Amino acid sequence: MKMLVVFEKSPRLRFIGHLDLMRAMQRALRRSNLPLRYSQGFNPHILLTFAAPLSVGMPGKREIMEVPLARDVTTREFTEKLSAALPPDLPCVAARAVEDTHPAPMAQLAAAHYRAKLFNMPEGLAETVSAFLAQKEIPAIRKTKSGEKPCDIRPMIYDLALEGDTLCMTLALCEKATCKPDLLLDALFAFAGVPRPRTLITRMMLLAESAQGLVPLETR
Repeated sequence: MKMLVVFEKSPRLRFIGHLDLMRAMQRALRRSNLPLRYSQGFNPHILLTFAAPLSVGMPGKREIMEVPLARDVTTREFTEKLSAALPPDLPCVAARAVEDTHPAPMAQLAAAHYRAKLFNMPEGLAETVSAFLAQKEIPAIRKTKSGEKPCDIRPMIYDLALEGDTLCMTLALCEKATCKPDLLLDALFAFAGVPRPRTLITRMMLLAESAQGLVPLETR
């Protein structure tokens, strides 16, 4: 049995890196006294996996991790015990029991929905967004370990809309293609010909593909 866990990483913890987040979760799980499944060998550890690491500086509203269990546990017992062991800024939002054969969240991940709050928003941004999306190709420079590489991010943008002072973005996030929010924002404001304003980007939800289109990963 495995438990698919939805948790939040609050803005106060946004500068904590992924390794520190993993350690925090492992310690909380040990304190919870839940029947966890450990790896075999000289240094047993919890077989904890995350759907997608969060970038440093980015909060997450509905992040997903998978926790293997040694025996069956109700979702109520799991969420209560884990919540009691977690700090207030890293709450367990929900949990769902799945079989061991259930595909890993990372394997089902297709995209993510983000909200970027803009400070000192430039005028006419709504019209700029429409013109930006009307392009057949959107050139950008992706930074890789081997250096900077040009790419076309238009096929990786599922949705982009302005709501008040917030840009709502649904972007590809998978092994085949990934468009990071910073890459899109840099391309958008370069297209607009204005400096990029200060932003706070929050990852709102992870998404999977289905026959009906993109759906919340936690429901798959």
